[in-house]
Amino acid sequence: MRRINGTALIIAALVVTVGALAFPVWSYADRSGTGQANLNASTVATQWGPLSAADRDLLVKVRLAGLWELPAGQQAIERAPSQAIKEAGDHLIVGHTDLDRRARDVAAKLGVELPNQPTEQQQGWLQELSAASGQEYERKFANLLRNAHGKVFAAIAEVRHTTRNTLIRQLASDANQTVLDHITMLEATGMVDFDAIANEAAGQATASPSGPPAPDGNLPPAPAPAEPTGDVTVTSQPSPGAPGTVNTNRPEVPPAG
Repeated sequence: MRRINGTALIIAALVVTVGALAFPVWSYADRSGTGQANLNASTVATQWGPLSAADRDLLVKVRLAGLWELPAGQQAIERAPSQAIKEAGDHLIVGHTDLDRRARDVAAKLGVELPNQPTEQQQGWLQELSAASGQEYERKFANLLRNAHGKVFAAIAEVRHTTRNTLIRQLASDANQTVLDHITMLEATGMVDFDAIANEAAGQATASPSGPPAPDGNLPPAPAPAEPTGDVTVTSQPSPGAPGTVNTNRPEVPPAG
């Protein structure tokens, strides 16, 4: 009898131990403070799919971008001495007028409130541009706007990757094309300080860089081309156009309600 009781106690202890170890694993996704819990708490249901806080944040970011970059583009056309800056300004006006209309349409359907003024930082950038002139103005214009576009580009990509809402997914696709077009035009001015951008990003990075070793002066063997094998018939065309160009031709959307 004692042996049976002892065995039963050992088995009971093992069950309790395993349960204690397994419980955090089973319940982790629903525990308060986890990424999954935060996602669930901030998400609301819509007829176009779940709408998360990150989705709503993208709508606000797109709206804010237009509120300061559109007037910056208009200022460039009116004040810039070089044609390259004027052309970049032209693309900012056209792109953000279109993108703002798309954002307002999506926000109206989803019931998301949008701001009507740029942030203090964005207003500061506009003031900084207004106070400059000549080549200083052009350098500030190219670099302030290129840096801002580069940062929002990453945010758009993350939402495009993770959103479960079809309206937000389409807006992210549209924003991606517009922002890449603007980046291309700003870089075409020849005034973007790529060293400053790289150094700023490196200062904020937390992970060590990875990738192939640095070149040692010897040419590595040429890699084999990636192409289909056998007799395959394809009909689609590659997405990119000519080098350095971005296709921003998108279908019209109705005016926002």
